[in-house]
Amino acid sequence: MSYAAVSKCPFLSRVSKTFLQHSGSSLDMYGQRCPVMAKLFHTTRGSPKSSGLSIGRVFQQFHSRLTASPLPFQQQQQQQMLQVGVGGGSARKTGCPFRAALQAQGIATSSSAPAGPPSSPSSSSLNANAVPKNRKGEGPEARPTTAAATAASASAKCKCYAAGLKPRGNCPFRWSNFIADTVKETMKNAFAPDPVPPPSSSTVPITADGKLDYDTFFSGKIQAKINDNSYRQFRVLARSADTFPSAKHFADPGVPLEEGSDVTVWCSNDYLGMSKHPEVVNAAIETVKKHGFGAGGTRNISGTSYFHVALEKELADLHQKESALIFTSCYVANDTTLTTLGKMLPGCVYFSDSGNHNSMVVGIQHSKAKKEIFRHNDPEHLEELLKKYDPLQPKVVAFESVHSMTGAICPLKEMIDVSRRYNALTFIDEVHAVGLYGNRGAGIGERDGLLQGLDVITGTLGKAFGTGGGYIAGSAKLVDMVRSYGAGFIFTTSMAPLQAVAARRSIQILKSEEGRRLRSKHQSVVRGLRQDLLDAGIPVLMCPSHIIPIHVGDPKRCTQASRLLMEKHKIYVQDINYPTVDRGQERLRVAPSPHHTPRMQREFVNAIVDVWHELDLSFTKVEKSCHFQHQQQAAENAQQQTTAPLFETISC
Repeated sequence: MSYAAVSKCPFLSRVSKTFLQHSGSSLDMYGQRCPVMAKLFHTTRGSPKSSGLSIGRVFQQFHSRLTASPLPFQQQQQQQMLQVGVGGGSARKTGCPFRAALQAQGIATSSSAPAGPPSSPSSSSLNANAVPKNRKGEGPEARPTTAAATAASASAKCKCYAAGLKPRGNCPFRWSNFIADTVKETMKNAFAPDPVPPPSSSTVPITADGKLDYDTFFSGKIQAKINDNSYRQFRVLARSADTFPSAKHFADPGVPLEEGSDVTVWCSNDYLGMSKHPEVVNAAIETVKKHGFGAGGTRNISGTSYFHVALEKELADLHQKESALIFTSCYVANDTTLTTLGKMLPGCVYFSDSGNHNSMVVGIQHSKAKKEIFRHNDPEHLEELLKKYDPLQPKVVAFESVHSMTGAICPLKEMIDVSRRYNALTFIDEVHAVGLYGNRGAGIGERDGLLQGLDVITGTLGKAFGTGGGYIAGSAKLVDMVRSYGAGFIFTTSMAPLQAVAARRSIQILKSEEGRRLRSKHQSVVRGLRQDLLDAGIPVLMCPSHIIPIHVGDPKRCTQASRLLMEKHKIYVQDINYPTVDRGQERLRVAPSPHHTPRMQREFVNAIVDVWHELDLSFTKVEKSCHFQHQQQAAENAQQQTTAPLFETISC
């Protein structure tokens, strides 16, 4: 049915354009309920469909005659209605919903009924299925014998007819009166505004003068963190390039720099101390002198420097990939890449390790792609989930090589094999592995000889490489797509050139023989300290990586242990509480470096044992005394060796 025909109808002209656009074939049904169209249909033999009569044609024919006739509109309509009323037997057979609605209200009684004042029936009173009663309530009211009687009665009640006007939207018999209640409810819900949520205990309080008290709301949220012992207070440090891993600690940041107390840092992610390597520091200094500090813009607008491109080539070579792309952090790299892949790949499904870092979780969420979560480092569970999907449906398996809080290393070969079996891309976060594993420091993938099985590798420049920023490495096409579509890359100022230069020099060093010596020394210190802690009965969580987690299991005492170590023993180890780890898994996370001396290691073990006694924390042995105090001199003699420094220190 055309909109031209609809606009001429006293019934459908009341319908909103939005409703008509969504009505589809049901529009013909509404046309049959029109007070004009019903009369035309009742003169045919059988239904309009069986007689080959289209509603659109009937509208056009009828209304064209109305327009061409010189008679006033009400006379045209009355004559036409009387003409179509002849042969009312057809009306009795097919039934007229318009007439039935009038009967339900009791306004269609006979063809001789006098014309009365116009009245508009309500939506609830016009029901085509209703059976009206007579005045005494003794049965159904007699039906008119012809459609003409109904038409005459309808004309008498029509405001448009009485005024001599063509009914364009002013007919009292509203379209909504002839539509089922379910349709009305659907339309009402579709266009209704979103409901206002009821007030709750978490709503922002209102002040006496009727304003929202935001600060009180924020204060309540902070207090909730304090109450469950998950509130964090920063430890203010000033690290020293010439005495790493020592630093100055400031209980009061307002005091002069030289008045800070000396502490030994045991939880830094600067795993190899590359941030203070003389060549790395000098490279940054020279770059600032020659090229200034900032990048000057986004990568797309004057912010791509020679040093960015050189760093990306270095990273691609490190991971044996075609291309690489640098970001301001690996959090941004993970979020942007996973978001972009999920949006670009049609019907993509993510398979995410339950232990994945927040940056990966958020990236998958932002993509709005479907996701499945498999048990931590469990390739068998991963395969169970992959089996549920079509092998030709795009899939991405996302996981970490070294888990930052447990120190666990994933079963990389099994993960790759399962992913390949089901045609899935592999996305691996090597943040806590790059620089530390493999012949050239490319991570677990290189160590295990599996770089070619990894489609997307993400890493950081801010941990073992000692500078800052993050990156991805992969095929040239994949990296270029992320570069072209990734909002986290496009809409942010690029990395400072000095960072790019320093990071590139650090990577080059760790690719070399010097890097291999550093990694060997680092692993030696980790193994020795872990064994010393176990021998002392400290509940160390066993893992094969360079991270040593010490289980506490209570947020309050975990924080107390960290503070006691700092205040009493001048040792800094950060307490790790929720949400970084699950509740009940609170721990101290120890990260030794190759620059922690044997003396520092002994002092650390003794301090941990002392704090465990003071807080009455559980030992893994019955005996709670520290045998290191009795063997201190022997251990020192055994570990003291005359060796060249790993690299020279400098003063800044």
